[in-house]
Amino acid sequence: MPLPLRLLAMMCAFVAMVAFAVVLARLTLDPSPASVSIAHTNLHPGATLRIYLDQPAFRDAVRQIGGNVLLGVPFGILVPVLAPGARGVLRVLLLTAIVMLLVEMAQGALVIGRAFDVDDVILNTTGALVGWLLLGRRLGRAVHARKRKA
Repeated sequence: MPLPLRLLAMMCAFVAMVAFAVVLARLTLDPSPASVSIAHTNLHPGATLRIYLDQPAFRDAVRQIGGNVLLGVPFGILVPVLAPGARGVLRVLLLTAIVMLLVEMAQGALVIGRAFDVDDVILNTTGALVGWLLLGRRLGRAVHARKRKA
């Protein structure tokens, strides 16, 4: 891809990542006083997922699980475009997990009605894998093609 197009693609990805960061902050770091009584820290993988799946309203489970997966998708799509050194799936997943861990820690420590939940990190990271598989891998390769050895 020619340099001007690569720069344009990277700039668009940067703007999208900033917009996503604003949405992520609004969704995860806004206080939720109504949730104070039900918010609890979860350090056991799968515990919150079981609670979601045991709810009588299947729609609520889909919304909770699907919403957390969808929050990770932009990472899988945008990280390979923004960071050529992090195009591989393991690096994208590691970067997503670190960012989501930080978000969950901030949520648990600073926000009323929110708590740290390891299942959210797992679901967000799963979403990054979905985004990488669907689009991120191809976009990363298109924008940052590997140099061929002569």
